[in-house]
Order: sequence, then structure tokens, then C-alpha cells
Amino acid sequence: MSQRKRSRGSGLTQGDDEDFSVVPTQSPSQVQRNLESRSQEEINRKVTELVQFLLVKDQKKIPIKRVDILKKVIREYKDVYSEIVNRAGRTLQQVFGLQMVEIDTKHHIYILTSTLPRVEGENLKQDIQTAKLGLLIVILSFIFMKGNSAKDSAVWEFLRRLRVQPGEKHEVFGDVKKLVTEEFVRQKYLEITPIPLTDPPEFNFQWGPRAAKETSKKDILSFVAKMQKKEPSFWISQYNEAKANA
Repeated sequence: MSQRKRSRGSGLTQGDDEDFSVVPTQSPSQVQRNLESRSQEEINRKVTELVQFLLVKDQKKIPIKRVDILKKVIREYKDVYSEIVNRAGRTLQQVFGLQMVEIDTKHHIYILTSTLPRVEGENLKQDIQTAKLGLLIVILSFIFMKGNSAKDSAVWEFLRRLRVQPGEKHEVFGDVKKLVTEEFVRQKYLEITPIPLTDPPEFNFQWGPRAAKETSKKDILSFVAKMQKKEPSFWISQYNEAKANA
């Protein structure tokens, strides 16, 4: 058997860079057919692996090479590369407030840049690129867009849709429920109050006093609009409220 292995299977040897340096151009219908041949569980696992890979690179401020993405994460899933990258990109934007930007089109090298609203305060200045801040901004955005108050069940369901499972230990956030209901509350970014006469008990999430001081509804709405690719004025009620609080 030849010692040199190509993109089939998971084996890699020296000299494989060339095999992984080019992504074949495929039509949307071809990608869709390739997706149908694989389970959603397989695709979701690759998306999660890619998000974690990109976050580790970003924390070390190491530029990200496409060939490394293909070699170390995508591997035998090269035929659905574009779908995995697109889904990972959406997760990075929606959960972490990060965008993947190509800085070298010849060699296909990328970095992650922050799309989070600008905030004030020493703690947030130091942690502006951290995943926890990204999650906090996403939760604050959700609460604001829900009319400044959201039930705990709605918050947890929203996070599940973003691949953040409140009841499971997260690779980046650790214990998500503890982070949200204890750490963010202790830091005064969130306030959680019980809803009277509910059985089992339900709770309301609202902005805490620190959140109101360190960011603004205008910045949060601009963040949401950027994620949704719409103008802030699309949401009339929130737009008027953000202008009034500016």
C-alpha cells in the first residue's frame, strides 16, 4: 500500500498539503446532494469542531490557513466544505460576535474579527474578545428584542438553537446555566426575578444595571441589525426606544 494517503479517509502524511490546498468548485445542487448522503449529526459535529478550532486559533491570535482547516478539521468531508464553513460562520457571529475575514486571497488565510457592540468599562475592555462577552451580548440582544424582558425557558431555547446547550458542559463556556444565572447576575449584567404564581417556578430575565451603563440599546440594535442583514429601523418599536435612550 502506498504510504501517501489522499483525502479519502482520515490518514495524513507528509506532502498532503497539496491535496488539501484546493476546494473543488461545486454548484449548490451538488453540495445539497453531498449533504443528503451524510447524517445531520455528522455535519453538526464537524461544525462544532470547526468553531472550536477557530476559537483556539483566535485566542492565540494565529492567522488561520484554509489548508489547516481542511487538513485538521474538514478532512474527508471536503465535499461539503462550504456548508460546514457557512454554518460555523453563522455560529461564530450569533454566539461569539466574531466574523471570519480573509486577509490573504492568494493563500486563503483568515482571521476572526469582533462584530460586538462597543462597550465601556475596564472589565469589558480587557475581555472584549472573549467568548463570555459574546454570549452576554447575544443574551442582552435577545432580551431587548423581546421587549426588555424574556422568560427563562425562552432564553434557554434560544441558546439551544445556537448550539449552546444549557444542561450540558460547554467546551468554551463550561457550565452555561451557572455562567448565566450566577456569574452574569453577580456581575450585575443580568437580573433574574421569579414570576409569581408559577408552578414549576418560572423566571424573567432583564438587563442588569451594569449592562445599562456599559453598553446601549442603540449599539445592541445595530449589532442585531448587522447579524440579520437589515436596517435598525426595520424594528420600529426597538428603533424608537434606542433613539430615545441614546
